[in-house]
Amino acid sequence: MSVNDKITVENLLYGLMLVSGNDAAVALSEFIGNSVEGFANMMNQKAANLGLISTHFVTPHGLDQDEHYTTAHELAKIADYALQNETFAKIVKTSNYTVTIDGNSKSLHNTNELLGYLDGVYGVKTGFTNGANRCLVTSCKRGDLDVICVVLGCDTKKDRGLDSIELINYTFNNFSVVNIKDIIDKNFNDWVSEKSHKIEVNKGVPSNLNFILDESQIYFKSIAVKKDLIDAINTSISFSEYFEAPLSENNIIGEMVVTIGDVTYLSIDILNGNMVKKKDVFNYLEDFIENYFEYFAIQ
Repeated sequence: MSVNDKITVENLLYGLMLVSGNDAAVALSEFIGNSVEGFANMMNQKAANLGLISTHFVTPHGLDQDEHYTTAHELAKIADYALQNETFAKIVKTSNYTVTIDGNSKSLHNTNELLGYLDGVYGVKTGFTNGANRCLVTSCKRGDLDVICVVLGCDTKKDRGLDSIELINYTFNNFSVVNIKDIIDKNFNDWVSEKSHKIEVNKGVPSNLNFILDESQIYFKSIAVKKDLIDAINTSISFSEYFEAPLSENNIIGEMVVTIGDVTYLSIDILNGNMVKKKDVFNYLEDFIENYFEYFAIQ
């Protein structure tokens, strides 16, 4: 691109994502953030919002700067977030695209060597700087399993492609998707059926508790688990055996711990789903009358 060239934002995005157009990155940053620095500030704010603690942006194109850095793990998080945007997802899975600059057409070919080559690949982005060497972030989906692979610091394009293929194939050969929420719900419901009627609240009205799981702490319905650990998914529940009224609704009254092998995967609070009031004089009077008539009925 040259000064005063006219091109759409969409075409700039294709130039950026398919062929690493640094000029497109600068033009977009100035258009959106008013300046390179302004756009870098926006990116850093987004990184903070995503909880990224090892990422800092200085430039929109990623060319080497001492204060511009990230990690493989956080690049995967960024890619996962970006792929939720339909426009981004459409662009990064495009093999070829024709842009128009000042009325002139230019054909672009995606530099992602695994796109259209390796089964299931649908993105994301290649990269190269003298400091980072050859890099590749790849998204790949086969069946229910959807993975993001990141390789950094490779000496050649061939190396980054081969390393990515090896990591991706290893993942699909060794991991399966498990509906962890179904396992949690079944084990919890079995526990409630067995235990809940045996637990009473001293001086409580009602005297029973309505056990519920804090669903907000179950972050994923399905997860990828190594195949040889699927049978090692277990749950354990701890709770107090004595409760004293009153108890407010949504009190934490126990905990379910989910383990996969020797690793704790998740801890979920067990809540009291109903309010339990403390008995007053009228409740004790009702109990006395009820017990009185039951006694004479037996006689």
